[in-house]
Amino acid sequence: MTQPSTDIRSATVDEMPRAVAAIVAAFITDPPARFAWPSPFDYILTMPLATREFAGSSFRHGTAYVSADFCGTALWLSPGVEPNGETLEKMFRDTAKREHLDDLLATFEKMEQSHPREAHWYLPQIGVDPNAQGKGIGAALMRHALARCDEDQTLAYLEASKPQNIPFYQRYGFEVIREIQIGAAPPVTPMLRAPRR
Repeated sequence: MTQPSTDIRSATVDEMPRAVAAIVAAFITDPPARFAWPSPFDYILTMPLATREFAGSSFRHGTAYVSADFCGTALWLSPGVEPNGETLEKMFRDTAKREHLDDLLATFEKMEQSHPREAHWYLPQIGVDPNAQGKGIGAALMRHALARCDEDQTLAYLEASKPQNIPFYQRYGFEVIREIQIGAAPPVTPMLRAPRR
C-alpha cells in the first residue's frame, strides 16, 4: 500500500462526494452520529447528507480541505458562514432514531449556543479514513487551516465528539470550554483556540 498523502488543498464543489466519503468513513464509530443513526444502513444512507447540510457551504467558500488522495477531509466554515440550522433540524427529524431525537436536537442547540460571539473559524467536521489514520493526515489538515487563523488573528472553534480526540485538539492550542451532556446523548466538548502570533 502506498503512503497516504499529507499534501493539503481546497476541494472543489465537484469533489464534494469524494471529500465527504472520508468523513463518512472516519465517523463510522462517532458517538453522536451513531446515536442519531444506530443502524448501519441508516448511518451509511444519511451521514453523507448530514455532512453536506452541516458543512457543505465550506466547498462553495474554498474552505473544504482535503489530502491529495482524499483520505482526509476538514470542513471549515469561515467567519460569518454558518450551517443551515433549519435544514439540518428537518433532516434529523426525518432520519434520526425517534427515541433519540429530543436529546439530539437539544445537544445541537447547546452546541450552537457555545459558539463564541466574536468572529471565528468553525470546524464542524474533520476526519481521516480509518485505513489511513496515524500517518499525519489529520495533523496536516489542522496545520493548514490554523495557519490561516493565525495569519488573520482569528479564533478557531470546534466540538470534540469523542473524549479521546480532545488531546489531539489540545496539541494545536484548543482549550475545553465546557461539556455538553443532554439525556442519553453522548457528551460533546466545545473547544476554542486563540490565534498564535
